[in-house]
Amino acid sequence: MSQAVAERTSGAAPPAASTTHALEAEHPHTSTGVDSRKMLMWAFLASDCMFFGTLIATYMVYKQRQELIPPVPREIFDIPYTSVSAFVLLLSSVTMVLALDAIQHNRVARMRTWLIATALLGSVFLAGQYYEFTSFFSEGLNLSTSLFGSSFFLLTGFHGTHVAIGVFWLLSLVVQSWRGKITQANALTIEIAGLYWHFVDIVWILIFTLVYLIPE
Repeated sequence: MSQAVAERTSGAAPPAASTTHALEAEHPHTSTGVDSRKMLMWAFLASDCMFFGTLIATYMVYKQRQELIPPVPREIFDIPYTSVSAFVLLLSSVTMVLALDAIQHNRVARMRTWLIATALLGSVFLAGQYYEFTSFFSEGLNLSTSLFGSSFFLLTGFHGTHVAIGVFWLLSLVVQSWRGKITQANALTIEIAGLYWHFVDIVWILIFTLVYLIPE
């Protein structure tokens, strides 16, 4: 009995409380209740939405004005080929989700595998886009051919740049995980990268629908 009283009056915090305090120190509370890094990513994605919205609107307007200047969309677009590329990029969203789930369950090796898979799928998409661009160049479509050509390459090129940035980001996370810097405690790092990657995939769904599936 006296031992229990001594433990209560000693002022030592229980293990659960100390763990909670450690997590709070690592991820301090904010006025919004959301981690500041996550809020910053959401703010960036919101601004990027407006950026891509402007590019898509510009493309749609210029495409209609320059439709009669060859080559036109129906002459150069290979919908089956681009559909495969779109499927590859969308599949990478699945592997990204699996990577986040793995680190949340403290499975670092599995997270690393899924991150590498996501980066590889993104690289396959970029390789497909490079092949598509070179085939368009050979058929006479480039940045100076027409307003359609310039707006098309500007839109899809900027999206490809976003994918490339995402691939390098994911590979850097893999390197950090090998150095022991990615653990279950900072799984938010993977979640933020996942937000960016899913955004890139969603933007491609819009581009693929409006640019390729509705070419005229």
